[in-house]
Formats: sequence, structure tokens, C-alpha cells
Amino acid sequence: MTTTTTTTTRGARLSTDARARASAARASGCARAARANGAEKNSRVLGRAIGATAGRRARVAGAVSVDAARATLAEAESNAARSVFARAKTPVAAAAVAVAGLTLAGPAAAAAAAVPAVVGADTCWILISSALVLFMTIPGLAAFYAGLVRRTNTLSVLIQCFALTAHMSVLWFLCGYSLSFSDVGMKEGVTTLASFIGGWDKVGLAGVTAASVAGTIPEALWVLYQMTFAIITPALMIGALVERMKFNAVMWFSTLWMFAVYFPACHMVWGGPGAFFADMGVLDFAGGIVVHITAGIGALVAAMYLGERKENKMHQGNLVLTFLGTAMLWVGWFGFNGGSAGAASAGAAFACLATQLSASVAAIVWTALDVIENGKVSVLGTCTASIAGLAAITPAAGFVGPVGACLMGLASAIVCRFFSTTVKEKFGYDDALDVFGVHGVGGFLGTILLGVLAHPALGGFNDVPMMKQTIVQVIAAVSTAVYTAGASWACLKLTDKITGGIRVPAEAEELGLDVYSHGETAYTPMPPVR
Repeated sequence: MTTTTTTTTRGARLSTDARARASAARASGCARAARANGAEKNSRVLGRAIGATAGRRARVAGAVSVDAARATLAEAESNAARSVFARAKTPVAAAAVAVAGLTLAGPAAAAAAAVPAVVGADTCWILISSALVLFMTIPGLAAFYAGLVRRTNTLSVLIQCFALTAHMSVLWFLCGYSLSFSDVGMKEGVTTLASFIGGWDKVGLAGVTAASVAGTIPEALWVLYQMTFAIITPALMIGALVERMKFNAVMWFSTLWMFAVYFPACHMVWGGPGAFFADMGVLDFAGGIVVHITAGIGALVAAMYLGERKENKMHQGNLVLTFLGTAMLWVGWFGFNGGSAGAASAGAAFACLATQLSASVAAIVWTALDVIENGKVSVLGTCTASIAGLAAITPAAGFVGPVGACLMGLASAIVCRFFSTTVKEKFGYDDALDVFGVHGVGGFLGTILLGVLAHPALGGFNDVPMMKQTIVQVIAAVSTAVYTAGASWACLKLTDKITGGIRVPAEAEELGLDVYSHGETAYTPMPPVR
């Protein structure tokens, strides 16, 4: 199992960069042999594999043109054969040089075989995973949040999730993919500006063609899959902004935040060799740092910046919506974590198994605590618990075994529940839908516990010493949280200036954002204003 896990994309796939370099070396040798025998043309491998970090530490950061590489290698082989046969004057000589031609063709054939090829099963799985992760945002997250706000704000939450889906898709196409996965100027072990943010060479998906691949899937599919992560991350923060932030302010803040926080975090963790956190050995299988810590901290800062709602007691407008949204999120998380293996493999299977176990244990433990404290099983508590377990297992899904996943679920239920209730009440911040308490704390907890639970002694698949890995994880989690807090505050201040005020008027809060911002209502007849 360890071998399987260490040969899959994003922490478990064999480095395509290494394979491409091997291909280039073999092709170069073939070309030199051809020139020595009178061939007129040179041969070299075209395209470059922008690979994951060696072992389990990153994901694919670019592409290599398979068809171009194979065509060039074939040309080198053909040139070599034609060159030697042209000088053959007798059948004996022809036979002799035929053997030589086959010898020269060997490296070219081997190089062609070494070039990564698209695997149908892997492509199918990542296509499904892309749809599952998109399904998490619309309608999953939208329904989950919409059921937790007052009925006069239902539509505002739904349209914010929907609008961010469209907006972030275009932003990812224009420059997000390039800033996250370009490797221009990067060199493993050398820290430069390129270690923290990608370049502009893939703006507008330049260089992404039908022939380019990422690992064993088309690069275009990798772009799509990563796009769904870029969509859901800012959408998570909506839970802290509900019922009091202007619609245009949500769009402006989310856009600025992507440039200031998400793109750099994504690049540092998943950008490949030369990326800052990747070179440190940080492990983040599916986004504990990149998605949950950044979104959780961003949500906390936004809640503090905005201040409390006029009436900050949570009103469950429609818990049926919340329940259905939770179910959609849970199912979609199989694409979120399982797809992060980058292939239809045993690694993906174990990631899905860990995902299911963590969410289930978290739901059981949180529910038990609710019964002990209140004597009743809370629907909202059970739904929130499962999300906490899913958030916590995200960074570790491909690195921990079943026992580790259960322990992760247990810890997330206890810790996230404490932060979502006791800590929030003590400090008085109005994180309306517990984005920080569930996603921020869950992602932070999972990132750190990963260093311990991923050790083989506990059934995990990480061979790095436990203490060393844990220290690296703590450094990455803390530094990301601190940076995200500062950058999020700056984005909020700038948004405040751009929009002439980030918060809606007091009368709009009382009326509800459905009518104030959109002139529509979710329910007919309109329920009385609370």
C-alpha cells in the first residue's frame, strides 16, 4: 500500500517531471547516435513534464506534450535507420547495419514508452470527481447555508454561492491556474519569488492543448478539477458574511482574497519542486491548508471586521435544506478527497474510506455529546459534526489508515464543537454559520494530527519520522493562518473603500437581503420580519 500511495498525484503519484527528464535524456542519446551515423536532423524531446514533488508532497503543476515528444523520438529513430542503410552496399552489410539500427532504436523506443500517457480509468475518475466537487458548492454548500439563515435572507445566500461559482471559474481560466501552477523560475531547494507565487506564462490557459497531460490525465481536466477547489474555497467564507454584507462587496472581497491568499497558498503547497511548502516536506492531501485553514481564518477575520448582526442568534430558516446540503457535501467529498489521489487507484480507495470513517465517527461523537448536554439528538449538531469530520480528514485522507481516520473524526468532533460553542460565545465574534469553528479549526487540527497519524506505526503511509513531520506541519499551519489573517484584513479594508461601505444599512438587515439586494423572496407569502 505504501508503494501505491507514494506513486500517485498530489502526494501519491510518481513524479512525471522525473519521467520526462529521463525521456529527454534517452531521446538526446538517440539523436547523438543518429548524427554519428550521418543523420541530417537532430532529435530532442519536445514538451516538459511539470511534475509533482517527489514522493507524496505535491500535485501536478503543468504538462508535457506527449504526441510531440513521441513524434520527435520516432523521427530520431527513423533518421538513424535511414542514415545507416543508405551506406549499405551488400545484403550482408545491410543485415549488419540493421542490427545497428535496432540498437539505436532501443533508447528511442524506451524513451517513447517512458513518456506519460493518458489513462482512461484515471481520466474517468477525475471527471467524476470534478463533477462531485462542483456539486459540493452548487447546490450542496448553497443549500447548507441557506437553511441556516433567516427566511428573509435565503436567496441572498443561494445567489452568492452561484455567483462565486461563475466568477471564480472565469478568474481561474484567466490567471488563477497560471498563478497557482506555473513553475517558471522554480528550482527545487532554491527559494525565490517563484517559490511563493506562480508566473504568468499560462494566462488564459496558454499552452494547455489537447496533447498536454498532467500525470496520467489530460491537462485540461486537471485545470477543471483544480477550478472546483478555487470555487468552493471563497464560497465557504460566505457563512461568516451572511445577512449583513453587500452583494458587490462579497464579489470584490472574494476576488481580492483569491489573489492575496488562495493562489499563493495553492502554489506553495501544490506547486511542485521549488514551491516553498513543498520543499519543506509539508503534506496536504486535499486542502487542509489550501482550502480549510485559509477559508476558516478568512471567515473569522471577516466576521470580526463586519461586527455582529443586529440579531446574531442563529435562526434555522429551513433545516431540511441544511440536511440535504449536508448530504450533498458528504457525497461530494469523495471527489474532493478521493480525486486528489489523481488516479483511479488504491490510494483513492483508501482516501475515500478514510473520508467516510472520519465523518461517521465525528457525527456519532458530537451527537453523543449533544445528548449528554441537552438530552436530545440535534439535527443541526449532527450535520455540523459530519462536516467537521470531513474538514479534518481532508489534509490526511491519503496518508492515514482506517484507525487514524477514526481518531481524526473523534478529535474533530470534540475540538470543533468546543470552538463552535464555548470559544465563540466567550470571545463574542459573530461567525454566523461556524466557518472558523468547523473548517478553520478542523483543517488546522487535521494538518497537525497528520504528522502523527500518518506514521506507519499507526497504520499510516508516511515514512518521514513522526516528530519531524509534525513540526513541519505545525510551521505550515501556523504561518498560513497568520499570513491569511493579515492578508484578509487588508482585502476587507480595500473592499470597504472600493464599495463605499462593506455592510448593508441597518434597515436592510431588518428587512432582509432577499428584498433589499435582489427584490425577490424565497417564500410566498413573505414571512413576517423577525
